[in-house]
Amino acid sequence: MPLVLETDYGTPASASTEAVGLTIDGTRVTVPAGTSIMRAAMAAGIQVPKLCATDSVDAFGSCRLCLVEIAGRAGTPASCTTPVAAGMVVSTQTERLKQVRKGVMELYISDHPLDCLTCAANGDCELQDMAGAVGLREVRYGYAGENHLAEAKDESNPYFTFDPAKCIVCSRCVRACEEVQGTFALTIQGRGFESKVSAGMAERFIESECVSCGACVQACPTATLMEKTVIETGLPEHSVVTTCAYCGVGCNFKAEMRGEEVVRMVPAKDGKANHGHSCVKGRFAWGYANHRERILKPMMRERIDQPWREVSWDEAIGRVASEFKRLQQTHGVRSIGGITSSRCTNEETYLVQKLVRGGFGNNNIDTCARVCHSPTGYGLKATFGASAGTQDFDSVEQADVVIVIGANPTDAHPVFASRLKKRLRQGARLIVIDPRRIDLVRTPHVEAAHHLALRPGTNAAILNALAHTIVTEGLVNEAFIRERCDLSAFAHWAAFVSEPQNSPEAVGPVAGVSPDEIRGAARLFATGGNGAIYYGLGVTEHSQGSTAVMAIANLAMVTGNIGRPGVGVNPLRGQNNVQGSCDMGSFPHEFSGYRHVSDDGVRATFEELWGRPLDAEPGLRIVNMFDAALDGSFKGLYVQGEDILQSDPNTHHVVAALAAMECVVVQDLFLNETSSYAHVFLPGATFLEKDGTFTNAERRINRVRRVMAPRNGMADWEVTLAIGKAMGFEMSYGHPAEVMDEIARLTPSFAGVSYDLLDRVGSVQWPCNAAAPVGTPVMHAEAFQRGKGNFMITEYVPTDEKVGPRFPLLLTTGRILTQYNVGAQTRRTANIVWHEEDVLEIHPHDAEERGVRDGDWVRLDSRTGATTLRARVTDRVAPGVVYTTFHHPVTQANVVTTDYSDWATNCPEYKVTAVQVAPSNGPSDWQREYGEHARRNLRIAGAPVE
Repeated sequence: MPLVLETDYGTPASASTEAVGLTIDGTRVTVPAGTSIMRAAMAAGIQVPKLCATDSVDAFGSCRLCLVEIAGRAGTPASCTTPVAAGMVVSTQTERLKQVRKGVMELYISDHPLDCLTCAANGDCELQDMAGAVGLREVRYGYAGENHLAEAKDESNPYFTFDPAKCIVCSRCVRACEEVQGTFALTIQGRGFESKVSAGMAERFIESECVSCGACVQACPTATLMEKTVIETGLPEHSVVTTCAYCGVGCNFKAEMRGEEVVRMVPAKDGKANHGHSCVKGRFAWGYANHRERILKPMMRERIDQPWREVSWDEAIGRVASEFKRLQQTHGVRSIGGITSSRCTNEETYLVQKLVRGGFGNNNIDTCARVCHSPTGYGLKATFGASAGTQDFDSVEQADVVIVIGANPTDAHPVFASRLKKRLRQGARLIVIDPRRIDLVRTPHVEAAHHLALRPGTNAAILNALAHTIVTEGLVNEAFIRERCDLSAFAHWAAFVSEPQNSPEAVGPVAGVSPDEIRGAARLFATGGNGAIYYGLGVTEHSQGSTAVMAIANLAMVTGNIGRPGVGVNPLRGQNNVQGSCDMGSFPHEFSGYRHVSDDGVRATFEELWGRPLDAEPGLRIVNMFDAALDGSFKGLYVQGEDILQSDPNTHHVVAALAAMECVVVQDLFLNETSSYAHVFLPGATFLEKDGTFTNAERRINRVRRVMAPRNGMADWEVTLAIGKAMGFEMSYGHPAEVMDEIARLTPSFAGVSYDLLDRVGSVQWPCNAAAPVGTPVMHAEAFQRGKGNFMITEYVPTDEKVGPRFPLLLTTGRILTQYNVGAQTRRTANIVWHEEDVLEIHPHDAEERGVRDGDWVRLDSRTGATTLRARVTDRVAPGVVYTTFHHPVTQANVVTTDYSDWATNCPEYKVTAVQVAPSNGPSDWQREYGEHARRNLRIAGAPVE
């Protein structure tokens, strides 16, 4: 398979619908108005030499290689900055142009190392290519004069090098950092001959504001910015397009390979979610696939206090089946269950829930989406009729006002954040609703119009206050409501939000936000044009998570911001396949496509195809499984690709539940926290080792393509099939494509999906069926899926988790850019350089009261437990609020979180925990014990230990 090559048209495409005809080198060309001559030439197959131009950034016109001649015009204008005009006659190759280009190129080469044969970019260097294209064969200028050849190389970044001796100061890296990423970490320092690229204030890359997204590396036309893997391994020989396995953005990448070795991951220009951009995780943090701690052989033990022993796949699968059968014979058919993974493919997730329903004979199936976005499914289905976001990511380019609530896109969804920042730089207005001052509140060239720094747990109150302002001040979109919404439900809701207790003046003191700020934000959203709402776990992970989701939906409907580009309700899903795991029927009460198990007609369809009678009673949620384990009725659990002991709340409760089970089966890449209580460990496969699909936050179904053989010998879907066969429930598929065919047959929203379609068009957004054969970018365009939009009453009910003299602070949690979820993958990459440990952010006032200084060890106590970590004193959090991440197991942040949960879905209330902070003299005893325990586990498993 050859390298997947992408055409660089030199300048971005024009969005104009007006066509312009011109002649280039005797060829008649028709292109949209506003197109550059360079791009028009490329469209006709005519390549104009270039160095500073690339179609991911705006034209710059600095390299002077792309000069052309235009009939009737004097001079030689740059083709990248000159737009086409009707009737224009352009020449790209004349004797005059040849001489000018050769002279320009000669000057570039005169200040460039002549080490092409040993350069890592040899064969993949635009400077080299252009020297050949202009016919340069000799350089008349020696190296006796001033030059930049002795400039020191910066190798501080773990993933790429910066060699200024090879820099031609084309500014492509600087412009990519500004226009594509939006970080503005790079600049051109000095003028004339002294000009050079500088990171930050002449800092090393590792010390600058650079976020290592790779946009600069991708844009560089020489070996100045180069991946270290390419320097070490050599250039790739073939590539495969696949989908990133990190966050819910769903970026497409070209996995560029030598044999079965990944050389680099290059963001695909045709990726409809990322359009050629990436973040540090997807671009560089894929090395965990070959990490020395990865478990590659099945392991078993009789008791959890015994060492692991390696066994064959047959023995491990046989043990799983025999134990599960024994438990069901002894304790009943409902005594076992499974948990699907939001990191695995749709096909793998579908098969696990099929195994549980058809093979185990019950509906005890749940997913990690329970603990993150289950309120999204409940709230949006109740209001709109569909359990998913309404837009595609491209929609943000037409937004005029954006609300970001309970989300931190620059850290958790950075590629989307870059597009949002670009739109904000173009003039869109921003409202941030978050207890913490996230980067978007104030970042280079972006500043929020309003930051509602609410008290954790008051989302519903703030949203009701925004709605109160809109309704009582007559800012309602009456035409939309009359046409699209249930008028009776609206009238009932409007009367509710108009009540005095929902006014900004009443809510402000409760939420800790100025009433004027609330009213200003409401007026801006209602009157500012296209209004889009993006939200994350800071909305859903509350006791009123479902209430807040419905309140967001109400806000969108009352302003008419549904059903067209630039608007909508957009949940930012945390993991790569959270949306897909929900779509595939991973909840105990729903089959794929969100249809209830009690529906006789739906159930009959599945029974006919699967050849098994299916239970009509909903099964146990994750939290119910834990409770049932403690009361002795739930005995066996199959966990695919999730570390529930680190990620679920109230760690002590989870430990007790797992310890009470007789057979816990963990399928994962590494020995995780949950595996400490497992009896069978089945090694998992990485996304690089499997075929399938992921569904991202915009409902986009993307292909995952295998680039190497599974190092453990089996893809995850094959493991599930083996368990089913051993239990007497044979599921026969030769390839994941056949699984998708079954999903399409049984799931109305996936009815038109097939691998053939995805390979042909790249990706589609469900619903994809006869009515929408290539998918649905914007939902609810003509009518809501449920018919009429349903306004829901969203009364604010304070959480039961209260502060008091013993626990006076509120803890909220979140993520950081360089780490992902429980850190199992990213902690095993060089990303650890940026985030070696979880820290506790605390306001200077609260720190001073407790005698805590920046960097001190502190003890974090709650009603459920305690942990120890270092303090970071900062005003990013408000007084009375502390914040930490949960990426490192040694921190065990969920030791302190409670088992309070959303009233509708049991989504845990991670974002509100009453705590106390006090100085400590270092890590706690249990944390030191944990370090030794982790090392001991690795030794037992035979993995190398430092």
